[in-house]
Amino acid sequence: MILKRKRHFHFILLILVLILGLSSREYAENLPDYINVYLGDAMWALMVYTLFGLLFRDLSIRKTGIAGFAFCLLIECSQLYHLPWIDAIRNTTLGGLVLGYGFLWIDLLAYTIGIVFGMVMEMCVSIFQRKHILFKKTF
Repeated sequence: MILKRKRHFHFILLILVLILGLSSREYAENLPDYINVYLGDAMWALMVYTLFGLLFRDLSIRKTGIAGFAFCLLIECSQLYHLPWIDAIRNTTLGGLVLGYGFLWIDLLAYTIGIVFGMVMEMCVSIFQRKHILFKKTF
């Protein structure tokens, strides 16, 4: 039995991840350097995963993870492209948050961690929901 994602739950989760991701940048000085360097990228990838789950609620967890990672990879590779028009977009706050500034291989690891974290959390929620539904039907 495949359970559809609940839009209101994913929307609230998306907002929460967005707030936590922006907070990780705002309060960076309070975090250890080894976490601070990659936390924003991992949270960004988690936000992408959550957004894809919200938009494509019938997509499996695995396919959502693959699509989310492919999107992150595409954005990261776009950072190799520098022309005045796209750099002007990157120089805005929103453009910089979405498109980033420069290509780094290590960011792909942070994206992988963020996506995998989202997938594992969604699998846990799915298992809990399945058991909860089975429990309700039993009694």
